[in-house]
Amino acid sequence: MRKDSRLVLALDETDGAKAMAVAKEVGDIVDAIKINWPLVLSEGPQMITRLADMSEVICDFKVADIPNTVRLIVENSVSRGASAVIVHAFTGDDSLRAAVEAAGDAEIYAVTEMSHPGAKKFTALHAEEMAIMASECGATGFIAPATRPDRISAIRAVIGPDKKILSPGVGAQGGKASDAIRAGADYAIVGRAIYGSDDPRKAAESFLDDIRTVNRAG
Repeated sequence: MRKDSRLVLALDETDGAKAMAVAKEVGDIVDAIKINWPLVLSEGPQMITRLADMSEVICDFKVADIPNTVRLIVENSVSRGASAVIVHAFTGDDSLRAAVEAAGDAEIYAVTEMSHPGAKKFTALHAEEMAIMASECGATGFIAPATRPDRISAIRAVIGPDKKILSPGVGAQGGKASDAIRAGADYAIVGRAIYGSDDPRKAAESFLDDIRTVNRAG
């Protein structure tokens, strides 16, 4: 994925027409559009291809299954135009390797810790271990929460400078884009605060301005 704005839109809209309208408004601002099951289940997998015509697409399917099923999901996502697929790391090294092999030239991002409070109960306790394992399996990068910037720093410390970190939880969940970037994230992921806004482009530009404060400082 390109790394120009360092902003990723999480397009969790379920109305296909609205989703496409928002994507057209901000497609030239964001580095990628992340889609999840709500949009795909309501509008069909063809949304991957439609959005891929205007932006890099990350399929945030959080795949957590046996290697063969992981392979089938990743292959189908990439064949429809996805530039990246998000998978869970807790499934182990065999499933992670299957994802990486199936992706080909596309990118695989492994979840180490999600952004909601419940993530602290289990996955956070093993996030660094999962990050090390997924790095060894060839994952491109990781998901670490913008709602807890210290956890981004912890993951960055164990994976080094070359792997990427995408940080969800900016905006509606309370995370701040500049805090995530400053803590070591490569991209800040923003959803409802952009696609739910009356002016999605203006909202996206405000997050971009916040990110630029870190870029200028660096």
